[in-house]
Amino acid sequence: QVHLVESGGGSVQAGGSLRLSCTATDPYWCVAWFRQVPGKEREGVARIYLGGNDLYADSVKGRFTISQDDATKTVYLLMNSLKPEDTAMYYCAAGVRFESICTLEPQSYNSWGQGTQVTVSS
Repeated sequence: QVHLVESGGGSVQAGGSLRLSCTATDPYWCVAWFRQVPGKEREGVARIYLGGNDLYADSVKGRFTISQDDATKTVYLLMNSLKPEDTAMYYCAAGVRFESICTLEPQSYNSWGQGTQVTVSS
């Protein structure tokens, strides 16, 4: 498993931006960002492989960008044009099995961060 530390959450008005960070202590194969609101299932938002190749949920496509810094093993989620419906606890997750297929489903990942809250007000 990989230890993941998230940061960057907070409160912002609709239309604003936030950047989340997820730093891994060990090498990973893929990292994804998920979000969850109470009473709902965890939703995959974006995924990136170690060598690149990103994937986005339709709900965030064109607004969110996932990227990574190989040197620091940090994965970022830049969130622009935020909407109140983006309000959630955001988690990063890592898959460590090399050459596995990483989707936006939770079962692709075996390491999870503690979560960071994002609140968007109208």
